[in-house]
Amino acid sequence: MLHLDQAVPVDPRFPLSGPELMEIFEGLAATFGLDEWQLSLRIVDDREMAELNERFMGCLGPTNVLSFPGGEEDWLGDLVLSAETLARESWFYNQDTHEYTVRLLAHGLLHLMGHDHGQEMDALTELAVASVRLDAEESFRRLFPSV
Repeated sequence: MLHLDQAVPVDPRFPLSGPELMEIFEGLAATFGLDEWQLSLRIVDDREMAELNERFMGCLGPTNVLSFPGGEEDWLGDLVLSAETLARESWFYNQDTHEYTVRLLAHGLLHLMGHDHGQEMDALTELAVASVRLDAEESFRRLFPSV
């Protein structure tokens, strides 16, 4: 079960509403076999993300997602996502916002599951994106809502 804390207003073009995030997390939970686990997601701005990134990772500036593994029996951990970095990177990488949101959240979940950066993590991330991907018509509608 996802516990959502949306600390900042987000751009309505991004799939960060409660129901959309629940849909993404249900797909990721099914893909990774995490149906019984609980976690929290906090959506923040770049200022707060930069503070967390420096405090916990020793890195300057904001990042897209941070993962804090849990230590309790059914608590997977905590994810923090920067809405501003998500917006900037999805534009920069020319990626569908829904797909990029799935990619970042899958990446964060894999860290909570104990994976580190590398080929295995990249492959699992792409598997998750493919399993939660919108169909072509829905992607087009999200990219071009006035058409």
